[in-house]
Amino acid sequence: MEVKVLGPGCTKCKKLYEQVDQSIKQLGLSATLAKVEKIEEIMGYGVLATPALVINGEVKVSGRLPSAAELSSWLTTAAMAG
Repeated sequence: MEVKVLGPGCTKCKKLYEQVDQSIKQLGLSATLAKVEKIEEIMGYGVLATPALVINGEVKVSGRLPSAAELSSWLTTAAMAG
């Protein structure tokens, strides 16, 4: 599973990265977590507001921090789809 956090390095972007990292570990999932900070690459996903979360190429959320339940649900679903 490929997970990307999109954002230029703002406080919320860093927080989202930490939340995703923790969730992946807590759920015991096998995932590649990357941080995307280049504006050109972020725009390539059609994201206009950061932070944003991309799981397996699909934008799950942008412009806000997801709840822990949302995050767990998205990660678990993506892992099962494998």
